[in-house]
This record gives sequence, structure tokens and C-alpha cells, in this order.
Amino acid sequence: MNELPDPDGVTDLDDLVGQLRLLKVWAGSPSYDVIARQIAERRGQPARKSTVADCFRLGRRRMDAELLLDIVATLHADSGYVARWQHALRVVTGESAASAHVSVEEVLPEDLAGFTGRTAELDRLRDVLVASQSEGNAVVISAIEGMAGVGKTRFAVHAGHLLAAAEPFEQVLFVNLRGFHQDPQQPPADPAAVLDGFLRRLNVPASRIPHGLAARTAVYRERLAGTRTLVVLDNAATEEQVRPLLPQTAGCLTMITSRRGLTGLPHTTRFEIDVFTRDEAVGYLTRNLPDLPPGEDPTAADRIAARCGFLPLALSLVTAYIGTTTGWTLTDHADRLDERHDNHRIDDAVEVALALSYEGLPDRHRRILRMLALHPGADFDGYAAAALADTSLPVAELTLEELARDHLLQQTTPDRYTFHDLVRAFATVKGMDEDRPGDRRGALTRLFDYYLATCSVCMDVLHPAYRDRRPKVATPSTELPGLSDRSDAVGWLATERSNLMAVVEHTSQNGWLMHASHLSMTLGRYLMGVHASDAMTISSHALRAAVAAGDLIGEAYALNNLGIAWARTFEFHRAIELHEQARDKFAAAGDAIGEAGAYNALGTHYTQLSDWDRSRENFERGLAVFGSVGDRLGEALILSNLANNHKRTARYGKALEVLDRALSIYTEVDVIDGRAAVLTNLCVVAERQGRYADALTHSRQALELYRRIGNRTGEARALQGLGVAEVRTRAYDDAREHLIEGLEIYRHTGIRGGEGGALDTLGELCTATGDTARAVQHHQDALLIYRETAAYDHESYALNGIGEAVHTAGDSEQAVTHHTEALAIASKYDISMEQARAHAGLARAHRSLGSIAAADEQDRLATSIYTTLDVPPPAYNAPS
Repeated sequence: MNELPDPDGVTDLDDLVGQLRLLKVWAGSPSYDVIARQIAERRGQPARKSTVADCFRLGRRRMDAELLLDIVATLHADSGYVARWQHALRVVTGESAASAHVSVEEVLPEDLAGFTGRTAELDRLRDVLVASQSEGNAVVISAIEGMAGVGKTRFAVHAGHLLAAAEPFEQVLFVNLRGFHQDPQQPPADPAAVLDGFLRRLNVPASRIPHGLAARTAVYRERLAGTRTLVVLDNAATEEQVRPLLPQTAGCLTMITSRRGLTGLPHTTRFEIDVFTRDEAVGYLTRNLPDLPPGEDPTAADRIAARCGFLPLALSLVTAYIGTTTGWTLTDHADRLDERHDNHRIDDAVEVALALSYEGLPDRHRRILRMLALHPGADFDGYAAAALADTSLPVAELTLEELARDHLLQQTTPDRYTFHDLVRAFATVKGMDEDRPGDRRGALTRLFDYYLATCSVCMDVLHPAYRDRRPKVATPSTELPGLSDRSDAVGWLATERSNLMAVVEHTSQNGWLMHASHLSMTLGRYLMGVHASDAMTISSHALRAAVAAGDLIGEAYALNNLGIAWARTFEFHRAIELHEQARDKFAAAGDAIGEAGAYNALGTHYTQLSDWDRSRENFERGLAVFGSVGDRLGEALILSNLANNHKRTARYGKALEVLDRALSIYTEVDVIDGRAAVLTNLCVVAERQGRYADALTHSRQALELYRRIGNRTGEARALQGLGVAEVRTRAYDDAREHLIEGLEIYRHTGIRGGEGGALDTLGELCTATGDTARAVQHHQDALLIYRETAAYDHESYALNGIGEAVHTAGDSEQAVTHHTEALAIASKYDISMEQARAHAGLARAHRSLGSIAAADEQDRLATSIYTTLDVPPPAYNAPS
């Protein structure tokens, strides 16, 4: 077999496994033993033959992604080819497909001022809520069902506003599930992606959002427990789509709209929304057209309602059209509708209404409506509309308002709009009929230019020091929003995140390859901090685009960003492989800065794996490359990371040396967050060396700088350093205040490693103040975090802390157990300070147990290590 198997286009896991089997044949049919051994050599850890073989089994419901990619890399070690498999896997598991692009809101769309009818349904909904509250039912679910255009969404929104006015909800969650979208690029929303959005709206940090659907559902329901929350699941496709999204919580109301009967959902009250009755339809017309004379035919309103099929969407469109005409009576409009029907120009009521509305629009409005239908995302604002239509912002905003007034667009939030899916489908067909392909492509190019340029502005605001490391972006022909401060930039990126994901996917698959690559390179630093899964998705798209375009540097940057994203999920071996490939491609392309950045990433990952020698080797190589091209900022960055390596291996003299160099550079180039980071590290080194006054000074200086620039995670690190120094100096009240403040920031921002460190220090504080039960709990919580985040060397910190707490509580035998376990881990990862701490703890425990000789030996071992490190033993602050 000579042709390399193609993973692109697979539709499910069985298809993917079929291609994997073909790849094995292509590679010469190596045995599973051979594949497992080669993977073990690549990983540096064993891979079981049976586990490898299991990846080739059909009928699987899930796949070990890392192992699959290891197998592919073993059979054909080409980075571009492995990336294609990674993308294929993410598509079939729904992680990067269009179904994962979904926008959720925490407010209801605006209510329709002229809402008509549905009195009986509204009364019934109120009765259901009242009965639920009186009977103490745990779940209230209302399934609102009916045909397209019947007004299901308007009913749900109107009902939500009425209920909120009577008794406000603590939280509102609204999402369009796209169950019946006519655009194949807008498939039904993946419930896992919806839950990701819901959890973010519920202030769950990104790193605390689990990956699995069941786990996300559990966190979601836990978060809603005890709250009065309204959840609106609009345009649902199936029961399977909505079931994980149901709160299942007392006090919460869920309203689901769907064109299908959702008969399999438990605890559900079903509302079948039909077309208007004749009286409701005529009443809608007369209320919205109060000054229009009926003309000769007194039944004209009845005829118009009948020609609209009594369908609310059709009636709203026709009413809006009638309102724009002058000199006509209701009879004239009824006659015109009869003519269109009699001439068989259009049969469907919605098509009739849409055609009338469209034909009654000015040329500019018709063109903008067609251009808006090209947008690959879910919603848009005036800036995007202006880019698509190549017009001014005031004109675009006014046109959006007028199209919404004419019921051709729906306003989701102030200044943002979306389509009803039937209207989008109509506008799309009109665009294909009336606009040349080149004009449509030009509109999308302007839109993508706008998004790329605005992303670049945001990143310049958020990370100005790295401006020269991002792609140079030309100023687009259309206006950009004013984004002058951090809050504006973060707000814009958060609002447009779902659209940006859709744009990267669309550009990578439809010929705008450089846009896909540059968007990924521009957004990488932002997404890595708050949306690592999104970073992985867009980097995968960018890699495919770069390979297709023959863009070696773009390929290298995509691999680099993929590596960082994998590291955020604690898959450091996978991250190292990707960064090694990126390093080689940067070198081949002659991009020294990119090559040095890859060395820096490799050094950081090896530090996380406690492979200190490889870590330092990569840092030194990156430092040399940055130095050769005079990149001072790059040198400072690597020096800071190299100092962390020295610090964690108790090479404090070396750490001070490189930190002083880094601080000098950061001061020279005026990078405030760099200076603050160095000061934070200087605080740690000073604390380890027993220079507590210096530690307090450095941490306070860092805290002031981080607060000046609004860097919350940096602020938490400085607070933790300050808290540690205050524990050492017995300033316990100040320490508790600062450590708790830092812990809250870590939890809010999702920095799990920082949270573990803060918990460990709080545990030491509790031990020092005699609250040993709480101390043990803090250390156990930290230990769990270290294990979840693969920070195995840090386990020794938590275990030593538990040993000290239980010894203080009088259980010296348990202290021996925990300190012995800590010693084994610290020795394995060469953490000298924790080895000495474990020996000192064992000495105290043995002495309490009467084993004086064993205690003396442990004291000798601890003293030997501290003497070698040239640092004083840290104060063991047992309560007096």
C-alpha cells in the first residue's frame, strides 16, 4: 500500500479507526508490541500493548486522544500529518466542529412591544409555576412546541419577561441551540459547548470546567442548586441535545422551544403553540396598523391574515411592509396578496411575506441583508455589518435598526443582532441570485480583515510589549471600535469569541489561509490564558491552513501554539513533541526569535516534568539565540524561567544571578509585568534564604506593580509571597488576610497550581496557630490539585505540611508516615529543600516517640542538606 491514508472527512470513530488500520498497513504492519515500545521511547514511560491494540478496535464510544496521536506519530512522524489526525479526532468527537461554536447570553432578548395573544398559554404557564412552588416539586420544565415561524421564541421571551417582572430571577441563561438551522455550516449546538458557555456565565473559571459532558452537567447543576434561575433553550433539535442542559434543581424554570415534540423529557409540561386564531391575527393587524383605512372591503384584514396562514412571523413581516407604504388601504394590500397567490409566484406564507418585505426595502437595505447572511458566526454588530457592506458605521447601525424594525433581524442585546434561520436562508438564496461570487468573497474578505485588525488592536492593548512578535496587520478600509483600555479589549474579545472561532474555521476551510494563520498567531496569547480548548482548536485550523499554503513560519507558529495549549491541559510530553517540531521549522525558516521561543517553551515543560538538566539545556540554548539577534525582551523572559528552575532545585545563588539580569533588562525596556514577576521570584528566594525583610519588601513592590497594571494572577502570586513571608515572621493575621485574598483570585482566574500553593501556605499558618484539623484539610486539598495537574514534585510540599500538622496535633506515628512519603517524592524529583524539611519533620516525630537515635540521624541529614545549600532551616512555627 503506497498511498498514505487520509483522515480528513471521517464522520465517526469507526471511520477514524478504519483509517488507523490502513495507516498501520501502510507503515509495514508493525506489531502492537513494536508500536508500544516505540511510544514508550518517545514518552519516556511505558505504553501497554493491550491499550495500543484497543485503539484499533471498531465499535468504540471514546478514544484516548493522546495515545492515538502517539500511534500516528510512531507510524508516520510528520507534524502536518499528525495535526490532520488531531483535527479529525476533534471533529468526530465534536470538539472543534461548527457544533462547538455557540453563543450564550445571561439576559433575555428584548421583549416584543406588540406581543399579541397567547393568553391561555401564559395563564397555564403561571399555573404550572404556582403549583410547583406549592407542591415543592424539584423541576419545572416547559416544552414549547410548534412549526417554524409560529412564534415559539417570542412566546418564551415574553413569558420570561413577565415572570421576571413579577419575581426577578437571580440568573438568566439563554441559548439558541440551532436545532433546525438551514445553513449546513450552522449545525445543532453541541451540548458540551453550551455547558462550557453556561459555566463561564456562572463565573466558573476556565480551568475548572471539566472536559466530559457528564462532568460539565454535574458542575452546572451543582452551581444552580439553591438559585432561582431561568434557563431558555431555544430551537432545540432533540431530547438528547437538551437533557444535559436541564438544571434539575428546585426554584429553576427551564423553557425549551422546538419544532419537534419532546415527549421523552421527564417532569415536562408541554405547550403546543399553533398559528394565531383568526381573531388574534386580525387583532395583531389592527393594533399594529391603527391608522390604515380598510378600504372598500371590510374583510380585508381577514383576507391578509388568511394569506399569511395566520402565521405570526409572516404577519409581522407583512405588517412591517404595509407600514412602509403610503396611500394604500388594507383592501389594496389584500388584493395584492391575492394576485401573488393567484399567479403562483410564491405559495408558502413565509415566502410571500419575506418577498414582500424584501421587495419593499431600499436597495441599500436589501444589499446589507444579503451581505449579513454571509457572516459565518451567530450574531453581529454595526462594525461587522459596515465591513461586510463596505459602508460607514452610522449607515450600518441605522440599517440594522431598520431591518430589526421590519422584523427581518432580531435584536439579541443592545447593538447586536441575529437572523431567524428562515430569514437567513431566504437572504442567502437572494445573495446567490443577485450578487456576483467575487462581490460576496470581497465582502467576507473585508469582514475577516476587520476581525483580524480589531484582534490585533486588542492584543496591543493587553500585551504591548509583544507587538513586534505578532503579524503585521494592515489597517482595514472600515472603522474599528475604540478599544483604548484593558477592560474594553477584554470585553470585545469575550463578546466576539464564538464569532472568532467560526471565522478561523471558515477561513481555514474556504481559501482565506493567511487570515486563519494570522488570527491564530494574534489571538494565541489571549486564548492561552482563558480558553485553552479554543486555542487548541484554532491552532489546529491554523496548522492545516499553513500546511495547505506552504507557509513554513505559519506552520511553526501553529505548532508552537498547539504545544502551549496541550501544556495547559498538563499533557507535557505531547507539548514537548510539538515544540520540538516548531523549533526545527523555525530554524529551517530562519526565524531566530521563533526558534528561541520554542526553546523557552521546551525548558518550561521540562521544568514541569522535573527534568532539571534538560530544562536548563533548553533555556541556555534559547538564551543564546535571543542574544545573537539582540532580543532583550526574549532574554529577560528566558532568564526569569531559568531562575524558576534554579529556585526549585535550591540553586539560590544562581537564581539571584539570573534574576538580577532579568530585572535589569525589564527595567531597561520598561516592561512592568516583567519587573513584577522578577520581584515575586526574588521574594521566594529571599524567603528560602531566611532574608524575611527582603522577602516582604520584594513582595510588596511586586504587588504594587501588578495592581497598577490590573494583572490579577500576578497580584495573587505577590499576595502569596507576602503571606509566606508573614507566616515566617509570625504576622499571622496579615498572612491570613493576604493568603485568602490571593486564593480567591487564583480560584476566580482558574490558576490551579497557584491555588495549591496558597492552600499549602494556609495549612502552614493553621498549624502555627493550632488549628491542625483545618491545616490537614488545606494540605489535602493542595495535594489533590497537584495530582490533578500532574505537578507531582509539589506533592512533597503538601505531604510535609500534613506531617507537621498531625505531629502538632500529637499523632507522631502518622507524622512519620507522611514525612517518609514526602521524602521519597522529594528525593525522586531532587527537591532538596523538601528533602531537608522531611528529615527535620522525621526528627521531631521520632524524638516524640522516644526514638532518640533515629531522631539524631534525621537531624544530621537535615543539617547536612541545609549546610550544602547554604541556607538556614526554615522556622517551624508550631504553636507555643
